[in-house]
Amino acid sequence: MAQFELILPKMGESVAEATITTWLKNVGDAIEAEESVVEVATDKVDSEVPSPVSGTLVKIIADVNDVAQVGTAIAIIETNEEAHSSPTPVTPVKESVPEAAVEIEQQVASAVTSITGSGDIVKSSKGRFYSPLVRAMAKEEGISQSELDVISGTGKEGRVTKKDILAYIASGKPQPVATAPAAKSAVAAPIAKTEAPRTAPAVIPSAGDEIIEMDRMRRLIADHMVNSVRTSPHVTSFVEADLTKVVQWRNKVKNEFQKKHGEKITFTPIIMEAIIKSIQDFPMINVSIDGTNIIKHKNINVGMAAALPSGNLIVPVIKNADQLSLLGITKAVNDLANRARNNALKPDEVSGGTYTLTNVGTFGNVMGTPIINQPQVAIMAAGAIQKKPAVVETPEGDMIAVRHKMFLSHSYDHRAVDGALGGMFVKRVAEYLEAWDLNREI
Repeated sequence: MAQFELILPKMGESVAEATITTWLKNVGDAIEAEESVVEVATDKVDSEVPSPVSGTLVKIIADVNDVAQVGTAIAIIETNEEAHSSPTPVTPVKESVPEAAVEIEQQVASAVTSITGSGDIVKSSKGRFYSPLVRAMAKEEGISQSELDVISGTGKEGRVTKKDILAYIASGKPQPVATAPAAKSAVAAPIAKTEAPRTAPAVIPSAGDEIIEMDRMRRLIADHMVNSVRTSPHVTSFVEADLTKVVQWRNKVKNEFQKKHGEKITFTPIIMEAIIKSIQDFPMINVSIDGTNIIKHKNINVGMAAALPSGNLIVPVIKNADQLSLLGITKAVNDLANRARNNALKPDEVSGGTYTLTNVGTFGNVMGTPIINQPQVAIMAAGAIQKKPAVVETPEGDMIAVRHKMFLSHSYDHRAVDGALGGMFVKRVAEYLEAWDLNREI
């Protein structure tokens, strides 16, 4: 007999953790290879984790509502293999921390200690266990051991969870006061210069107010958006594009297009094609930032924000979009949008994006200032198409005509994209749309 660690697999690019939502098997249950064992959730998608081996579930390491790190063990399965088959060594999840992470954690702890005068955050105190994530968050936010010990925990057996830490911070926790000169600590120096995180003032409900707790996805989206604004200095450029030719062409071919290909053609794939062509013209838009390095992506993977029935948003990704025809883009857009509404997307389909399009015109909005989907550096919002009077230049002179106009809003990370590049890119997208061929074949 041998024991096998069930590892939380990588759930997509930039996803470092997942919340355990439901165990599909109990301790003592038999498991077949490739059979789903547990359901997990990330800020991108819900998914099931299958077992790569057959055996019996003998231990659950990460309980429901626990936040587990990618690459750590969440359960132990006993197999019929002999011990000499070199099974994966069983290591408790709380000890599975990369060496680099340990070093960073120690530096943060040292800095917090020098500022607050509090000691290190221990793994267990007053009968409660603190996960690596909770301890790291406490250190980064300047929460002392004594403060942590009195925070009300909502996890199993009263454990403090990530949600409890965020709630404590949002409630207006006491801010640490520096008691030692910054020069005495090399690590403390830069932290002492950094303004303490600001928290919103507490809201006191009035009589008749309804308190609605955020669902799990909304909380994760909120964290992702706040992190993006903190990470990237956002700049937005606007262009008004004339889509008269696009509208006329779509009206002419949409019925035949659906009859011939079995697909409805919307404006989203048309705008996406223009974005793809513009990325090929300006490849430095298709990048990510890693510290002081700029990663220039070879593949063009375009994400598309899709609304869910719950009101939340998810961003499925069309991989290698530059290799698809307009028909191929249309099929991919329709397929991903339909499966997003039915909660049938796979983890790989909501990861790996290098640029994102969001169509705010769907909701009747004329423009918007979208927040960058990290770790990308740019995102475009397409507004509603409206009929407007406009000046049209003709060989006979200028004239006023009714045109179909649409605003394009391009938000970009000023660390990597300057105003010239960001502005030229959105202008190029508009130029491709305005130059649409009315005789284009379907």
